[in-house]
Amino acid sequence: MSHDDGTGTVRTGRRQAQAAAFDQIGERYDEAFPHKEGQVAAASWLIGQLAPGARILDAGCGTGLPTARQLTEAGMRVTGIDISPVMVSLARKNVPQASFTEMDIMDLDPGIGKFAGITAFFSLLMLSRSQIPAALARFGEILVPHGRLVMGMVEADVDDMPTPFLGAEIRVAGYPRDALRDVVTAAGFAVREENSVSYDPSSAGLPPETQVTLCCQRAGE
Repeated sequence: MSHDDGTGTVRTGRRQAQAAAFDQIGERYDEAFPHKEGQVAAASWLIGQLAPGARILDAGCGTGLPTARQLTEAGMRVTGIDISPVMVSLARKNVPQASFTEMDIMDLDPGIGKFAGITAFFSLLMLSRSQIPAALARFGEILVPHGRLVMGMVEADVDDMPTPFLGAEIRVAGYPRDALRDVVTAAGFAVREENSVSYDPSSAGLPPETQVTLCCQRAGE
């Protein structure tokens, strides 16, 4: 099991492997997870918090469905990033009104500009636990004061665990729910709403899981 610090060759190799896995998965991801009610509800919360035209980062945008499309249809200006070039290409086709770039969450910096909101649905899951607090800190750096963050994670006490997924192998990390809340709070976010749904992604060859969504606000200002 790897415990990299988010730098150097370990991180590069892990990133390349994750990107290659999602390149291989492509459109089958949406087929395996057709029901995303929790994700849609959290994005709706975000829309309700922000004015039309607000700038939002979709971190780990995947195919752009449903989140980037939902946000753009609500009048938001969406920038999506993903480490998989195949996913970025699909997102551009699915949501031409948004802007998509191949980028690692760990490469985010203030040069990308400020955002009123960030969505991160199951993208932090693809990092190691050593990287997740740093990713949350990067989110805080690019959010406006009192900016919002909505995120989804699978509740699981694992770190950098190899997992077969749709014919590929990905590496995932997770936390028990209380620990996840602690990590998010320590990164400078106040949790405003928390919800969970039980989900059975049987078509993906995975066991049932509990998906947790957190609706947060940048705190301390």
